[in-house]
Amino acid sequence: MGFLTACLPESNLCDIAYWAAGQGFEALEVAAWPTTDDRNHIRPDAFDEAEYSRVAKIFEETGLTLSALAYYENNLLHREVNEHLMRCVDAAAALGCPLVGTFIGRDPARTVADNLKLAADVFGPLVEYGRRHGVTLMIENCPMKSWHPDGYPGNLAYSPELWEWMFTLGLKLNYDPSHLVALGIDPVAAAVPYVSQIAHVQAKDTEILPGKLDRYGFYGPVSGEKGWYRYRVPGRGQVDWVRVIDALQEGGYDGVVSVEHEDPVWSGSTSRVQSGLGIAYRTLRPLVMG
Repeated sequence: MGFLTACLPESNLCDIAYWAAGQGFEALEVAAWPTTDDRNHIRPDAFDEAEYSRVAKIFEETGLTLSALAYYENNLLHREVNEHLMRCVDAAAALGCPLVGTFIGRDPARTVADNLKLAADVFGPLVEYGRRHGVTLMIENCPMKSWHPDGYPGNLAYSPELWEWMFTLGLKLNYDPSHLVALGIDPVAAAVPYVSQIAHVQAKDTEILPGKLDRYGFYGPVSGEKGWYRYRVPGRGQVDWVRVIDALQEGGYDGVVSVEHEDPVWSGSTSRVQSGLGIAYRTLRPLVMG
């Protein structure tokens, strides 16, 4: 079990790691945005010998596993994103970390068909770069509706149909069941055929808000109001974690389950975020083997 460090932007990696180890977590998925971004606990754009030593020492002293570097941005709009992703691969390779997570993204000015062609052109060299360095690129299945001016999916990896397409590019899946609930997809039925392609699991829950779906539908409101669901820590939403974890284990998955904390109830301060992570830990610990 682990968690994504982006939920604690005001804390440094050393403090996060020692707290995590003390709570019983065994892994960290480390935020790796550029140095100018608050979601930054490792500096791939300044990854010199000192930065390598700093990060390696933290994981050596705490005994935690570095499960993945996390840089979730739109790879189809800006070359700078692709370049930073390659720097993440460099840092991961140096640290012996096998995975880097990102988004495919989308150019909202193009059709889906044109975006799929664009993605193949963009990710071909990126996947090969990772392969040469012994690092696998994986994509989280978040729709990223905020990246589209009308709230449509802005990350072309949100459904099993699109997973099959991205697997042909050599990409793996960072499986997050919360987004499937928000799309009306059974997370277990979606995962079972593709467990062998799941490189990492992000544990986040979804709470469906009473009465909202009947008003807005799956596409959500156009009025600027909040939608019909919100993300929660595992155990406080609709995801059936017993079924999800059981299906993954039955299919042979034995990797990290990494909590992605985006729960508005358990946010606002370091202590509240840590409390939310504790709720997630107590929900999942009986299901996830150490």
